[in-house]
Amino acid sequence: MESKRQQKFARVIQKDLGELFQREGNTLLPNTMITVTKVRTTPDLGIVRVYLSFFNSPDNLLAINTIKAHSSEIRYNLGKRIKDQVRGVPQLEFFIDDTSEYVDRMDQIFTRIHKDEDPEA
Repeated sequence: MESKRQQKFARVIQKDLGELFQREGNTLLPNTMITVTKVRTTPDLGIVRVYLSFFNSPDNLLAINTIKAHSSEIRYNLGKRIKDQVRGVPQLEFFIDDTSEYVDRMDQIFTRIHKDEDPEA
């Protein structure tokens, strides 16, 4: 369970990264909307795990690898934004948030189960 300090720090990072991707995300991934869905931080605030969702991306794996390749540039730009709010800029680790894909899969499974149970359908 995260402490209040970790939660507050994660909200600051999520807000600023979201704005950063909104403004500059098009240079990294043209025609793709990048959403910061979740941010988790270690107790020492040294490492931040950022979960991203990509809209209108043909290949999510390629998109996350592009973001990872530019992580030092993203960290630098984040540091310029939060330098007055934090003591040190954390290391950033990026992951794909596949929650929506999981929900879609579960919906399909439940739909099939419902069709199998209903003989009139």
